[in-house]
This record gives sequence, structure tokens and C-alpha cells, in this order.
Amino acid sequence: MSLLSGSSERAFNAENWGYPPHNRASFQQVQQLGPTIRLSRGSDSFSPFSQNITSVSGITYPGLDGESRTVQQMLDDTYTDAFLVTKNGMLLAEEYRNGMTADSHHLLNSVSKSFLGMLVGVLAAEGKLDPNEKLATYIPEFAETAFQKTTIQQALDMTAAVSFEEDYDDRQAKFWQETAIVGWRPALVDEHLPKTLFEFACGLKDTEQLDGEHFHYRTVLTNVVAMAVERATNQSAAKLVEEKIWQPLGPEQDAVVSVDSSGFPYFGAGMNACARDLARFGEMLARNGHYNGRQIVPEKWIEDTARGNEQAREHFAAGAYAGLIPGGHYRNQVWADSAQGHLICIGIHGQTIYVNQGTGVVVVKLSTHPISADVPLYVDTFAAMSAITTSV
Repeated sequence: MSLLSGSSERAFNAENWGYPPHNRASFQQVQQLGPTIRLSRGSDSFSPFSQNITSVSGITYPGLDGESRTVQQMLDDTYTDAFLVTKNGMLLAEEYRNGMTADSHHLLNSVSKSFLGMLVGVLAAEGKLDPNEKLATYIPEFAETAFQKTTIQQALDMTAAVSFEEDYDDRQAKFWQETAIVGWRPALVDEHLPKTLFEFACGLKDTEQLDGEHFHYRTVLTNVVAMAVERATNQSAAKLVEEKIWQPLGPEQDAVVSVDSSGFPYFGAGMNACARDLARFGEMLARNGHYNGRQIVPEKWIEDTARGNEQAREHFAAGAYAGLIPGGHYRNQVWADSAQGHLICIGIHGQTIYVNQGTGVVVVKLSTHPISADVPLYVDTFAAMSAITTSV
């Protein structure tokens, strides 16, 4: 198979790109791996950050072993590609590694989900769809699937009934089969694999729980929400994110989203963007949806996302990621700690937008962890980010 990256030490191809060490290069070149659609930044001039660059590398925090660590140690130990800190529109720190620059695109993995989650809040406020309505109301084809009783809200909160393996270490898991449809795992493509993400979703018949019973993180739930968005509005989910979320942020660059053969966007994990524009999204979350001179996402939707509820916290505490954010919850495709006032967008291999609503500080980190879901690396990173948000 031909190489998609030239130098021998950074070479990758369509089969190995997602595995270390090849992801160190490939996460910046996902557009070479399969079809994508661009989210245009629009014709308006972007809103530049004011700058007051300061050093955050010496800020300390307690490591997992209880010993004091510095932000510099965290950056060195967690495969950092890009790192930014902003506060109230001011750029305080910016660092690029591993060949990245300010205009480099980087795969966001599941940070992508948060953009779709915020779009649903906009559409709900416009009366275009009802989060408490069943997916099958908008998509009648789901009547005979595992999604037949699932509401949009349950899908947003990852409490739906569908059986779906999201074990990143299992190369045959349903998660990886789904990614094969957008060209990410060619080895899994055969005559039995559905051709589109919609066909794939319609083929999911088995359930593992009652709807709303437990929190179980499954990427397919983001994709079926995007399908409901398209049916409810008769518009492309990608165009809606572009029009109602991306362009209003006043971004510096276009974003890119992987798509299947029908052109349907893979918002479950397929968005690619530049670090500064992710900071703008974080600033919007920090300000309860208001940014760049306008209310982009309804304030009530952000407040609901940040506040969550006791049931969401109970579900989260009983789930596989309880140690990631002790006392946290998952709501509207965003991870949150209501006690601390933190909103967090997370993607595998170390993608993070970390928002402290109380201090107005946003930390963005793009990374290429060797392991998809290395919880200790995330916990260490989040401890450092929490310290940053209360120290600058």
C-alpha cells in the first residue's frame, strides 16, 4: 500500500494510521485517509485573540502518586501536539510540538461530539426538534431497531438501550466497524459491512439495557442524533454546524469532518480543526453560549449541560469513566463537573477542551497518546488543567 506520509520515520498508510507511532503524523493529515467535507469559516474576518503571553509551565499540581508535578512535566509526558490557554478572550499561552503550527488541522476524535450537542440546543430553541421526542419519531426506519424507544436526550446523554461495543482495544468492536464505513479501518470492509452510517444504525437490533437506565459511552449515539437532526430540518448536519456554530465563532480556519459514501458527516469522532478555533468554542462554553458579539448557543442549554442532575451523576458514578471526573456527569455530549464549574470536551488519544466557567479560563490540548483511552494520562492532564484555570 502506498505511503500517505513521505519520510520513513513518519510514514503511515490507510491500515496503520490510527496506531502508534504512526498517529503522531496521521492525526494532522486525516484528509488523506478518506472523504471529508469542509465547514467553511465564512467570508467574515476572524476575531483575533488579544495576547498577554505568560508562562504557565511552572504551575504545580498533585500527581497521581501525590507528588507535586508541573505543567511542563505534564506537557512533556502526555504526547502534546498543541497547547493553548485563554481567558476572557485573551491568549495567555500557546505552544506547538510534533510539527504542528497555528494553522495545522488535527483530528479531534470525540471532541467532535460536543459541536453536535451544542447544535441540538440551538435547534431545540428554534423549535426545529424536541430533545424529549423519540428518535423514531423523526426516523421511522428506527421503529424495528434498538433505537425504537430511545429519545434524542437519552442518545445525547449516552443512556440509550442499544448494544454497541466501544472497546478501543478490540479491533473488531462495533466502534471500529462503524469507523470503517468512513474509510478509517479498511481491513474491516467486506460484503457484510453496511455502505453508510445510516444503514449501519438501522442494522443495530440488540439492546443491553433499558433506555435511560445506565450511562454507557457509545459513539453511534452521536451519529443517530445527527440523523435525527437531518430528518427534522431537512438540512445537512454539517451545514447546520457550519452555519449555527462554526461560523458564528469567528474562526481563523475552516474545519473538516470525515463523511461516509453518502456524504453524511461522522460527528461521532471525525471532526478536524485548529487549536485556536477550539479555544473559541471553549470561550463560548465559558460564557454560557455567548461569544463574538452574539448568543450562539442558548444560555439555558449550556446551563443544563453544566448543571446536569442527580440521576446523571448517579449514572456516571456507576459507569466505566467514574474515575475520570469524580463527581462528574455527562450531558448533551459534554463531560462536566458541576461542583467545580468545569465543562470538558474529550476525545480519545488525548484531545481536550477544558473550561472553567467560574474563572473564564479555557485550556486546549491536542495530543497523540499511544493508547486510545489511557485514563491515568487524562487524569494527570485534567489535574494540571484544573490548576491552570485557577492560577492565571
